Amino acid sequence: MILEGSISVKAALLGKHRTVNTVYLDRARHDKEARFIRRTAEAAGVPVAEQTREELDAMASGRTHGGVLCDAGPRIYDSEADLFACEKPFLAVLEGAEDPYNLGYVIRALYSGGCTGLILRARSWETAEPTILKSSAGASEYLPIVMSEDPSAVIRHAREHGIRAYAAMRRDASPIYEADFTVPVLIAVGGEMRGLSASVLDACDANLYIPYANDFRNALNAAGAAAVLGFEVNRQRNYAGSKLKQKEEF
Repeated sequence: MILEGSISVKAALLGKHRTVNTVYLDRARHDKEARFIRRTAEAAGVPVAEQTREELDAMASGRTHGGVLCDAGPRIYDSEADLFACEKPFLAVLEGAEDPYNLGYVIRALYSGGCTGLILRARSWETAEPTILKSSAGASEYLPIVMSEDPSAVIRHAREHGIRAYAAMRRDASPIYEADFTVPVLIAVGGEMRGLSASVLDACDANLYIPYANDFRNALNAAGAAAVLGFEVNRQRNYAGSKLKQKEEF
């Protein structure tokens, strides 16, 4: 497949979750980013071919590639063992993701918040991978991802490894700010259409909800919920108890 744009190409090279066959660069580009991509590709033994802008336009599906493309293989997914090998896991299960743009946005939010591994229900995303990569701003290449026929089984295995499992579900739930995210955790988030399956809900230890500032009764979309949950984990693990330093006044 052809991946377009410097962010996608850099992520494919650095993430090491797929084979990159050839990098194509606009022969008129000699800026810092183009030099970095060339050095990274050459260090990995990936051929770099210089092309005219017209030749690159003919290879690409759009005109926003910025003179950087690569030919790459499909993404190589991770194993459960990879997820549990992390020193302090922050795992996520995502169910009901149908749109590749939305999936990319969720991955972007989770990875930014410190998520160490994502579990998705098994399906083929191969034709949508360029879209996922672009909408995730490259995060989909860095975040370990497991495709599972039975996400609830992965949750049970996670609990056997001492990982506390939460479902983002308002029924019989506690506020997220009362949960202890400093320990190894897994959080399950559902998509807008169907939410979380009964099997995933049953596999979790407890339900959590995101408190609102008003009486708005509609749910956040998956990307919004993932961002709130992910950054609360990040806050508790890295910023809890810290205070902004203030200048002394004399």
